[in-house]
Amino acid sequence: MLLIDYLKQNSRWGIAALGTAVGVLILSLFLREILVIGETPTLPAFALVHFSGYLFFIISPVELLFVHTIGRSLDATTLVFLAVGTALLAQLIDYAIGYAFSRPVIHNVIGERKYQRYLRRIERYGGITILIFNLFPLSSPIVVLVAGMIRYPLRRMLLFSASGLAAKYLILAWWFL
Repeated sequence: MLLIDYLKQNSRWGIAALGTAVGVLILSLFLREILVIGETPTLPAFALVHFSGYLFFIISPVELLFVHTIGRSLDATTLVFLAVGTALLAQLIDYAIGYAFSRPVIHNVIGERKYQRYLRRIERYGGITILIFNLFPLSSPIVVLVAGMIRYPLRRMLLFSASGLAAKYLILAWWFL
């Protein structure tokens, strides 16, 4: 309950700092393993960093992590399933946060302009917006957060997210293998 009270009372900068601190902590635990040339990242390290990158308050270039990892003798099929699975798990959390928190709290986190921009896209194009934002390296966690806020159907969100993520990671695996 203390964390929820903190989030309700602090501005987007406080929440961004908290998200950055969590991201730095997670990345620092596995940074040496992932970035040292010649060392193969483990699947748990990949999964944790990839999962973190799909949380809306931690910005991370997860596609670069995938490309770096796929060339390191890990099974491509396993890596694609792990990438899609961890991204969907993180997006479920993003959706639940959007669903649970009130609009003013989320506005403090992402701002009115971003909220309105993503809201218009979801209202106008629906699931296609979610699919496109997951297919390309765009800010899909924020789209999913807004989808939760407007009570977009969870199953449809998961369907469009999974389709976009699967297509993206299959293309990356094919291209970089």
